[in-house]
Amino acid sequence: MPRLKIGNLVVEFPIIQGGMGVGISLHGLAAAVANEGGIGVIAVVNCGMYEPDFLKNYVEANVRALKKEIRKAREMTKGILGVNVMVALTTFAEMVKTAVEEKIDIIFSGAGLPLDLPRFVLGTETKIVPIVSSGRAAGIIAKKWTQNYDYLPDAVVVEGPRAGGHLGFKEENIFDPAYALEKLVPEVIEALKPYAEKYGKPVPVIAAGGIYTGADIKKFLDLGADGVQMATRFVTTHECDADVRFKEAYIEAQKSDIVIIKSPVGMPGRAIHNVFLDEVGAGRKKPFKCPYHCIKTCDLKNSPYCISLALANAKKGNLDYGFAFCGDNAYRAEKIVSVKQVFRALEEEFNKA
Repeated sequence: MPRLKIGNLVVEFPIIQGGMGVGISLHGLAAAVANEGGIGVIAVVNCGMYEPDFLKNYVEANVRALKKEIRKAREMTKGILGVNVMVALTTFAEMVKTAVEEKIDIIFSGAGLPLDLPRFVLGTETKIVPIVSSGRAAGIIAKKWTQNYDYLPDAVVVEGPRAGGHLGFKEENIFDPAYALEKLVPEVIEALKPYAEKYGKPVPVIAAGGIYTGADIKKFLDLGADGVQMATRFVTTHECDADVRFKEAYIEAQKSDIVIIKSPVGMPGRAIHNVFLDEVGAGRKKPFKCPYHCIKTCDLKNSPYCISLALANAKKGNLDYGFAFCGDNAYRAEKIVSVKQVFRALEEEFNKA
């Protein structure tokens, strides 16, 4: 596999481990991926769930926890580490500032357009990589960043509709071939081309969403992508930070169990069907009192459940009170293996392809 270059960072394998919240990719998984020559990514959303004052001092607890996660990961690896900070977070600015203070290598940011992200990193070594779902969005970000900050994106992740968790597509477009990642990657490359030419430096494009095998990696590199982002395949690893029962939900899932849900944050999402989601669908979940307004777009008055609590419960293995987000390949997981084994398998699959 070719190396991936993002500015002065050289990644041995062109593989970024996607950030998975709540708490699915923390220091354990991120460090393991970085040690194998990929980019390990810590998901910051509600990473402070284990802090004793989480409910009382929501912002401070998350900031403190993020510092701990980055420092723990740094102790475990000399590889490249990133954080995933959603634009929709009410703590967006605080979490970005914290990551920069901790000298994180890369900030990945989606779930909205991170139009002011460059202001946090000017004069630092931290790279910033927006996550988009269209060529149009990539063009808007490149235009705004270069106009307002004279800053070209260090790379761009384009995430297609086969991804896990919240999706940046309307429900009717998720299975529409016109929105397939195979179509989106060339569109994003084309949208960024004039900016790369003007600044005289490349903007690597990273393909994401539904990439599971080494053959998938080869396919998207052949389409012009510089690298890939993968999340689902790293869930069923020993090093993944989720409870073993969360991982077993992937292993036990059939293809028919992978469903599209309506999330309280106002976006469709992909998850593994379970009893909790049945209860939501049947109206047996009651509107709740929001413990911490974590997502700007959440419909606090009408939501039948708190998505953050549901995802935190799932991370802890309490799937009666939550559910597992997943990519559309989750049903392909067969057993729990090491991150090292995943990398060796991907290499083998890539070479065969």
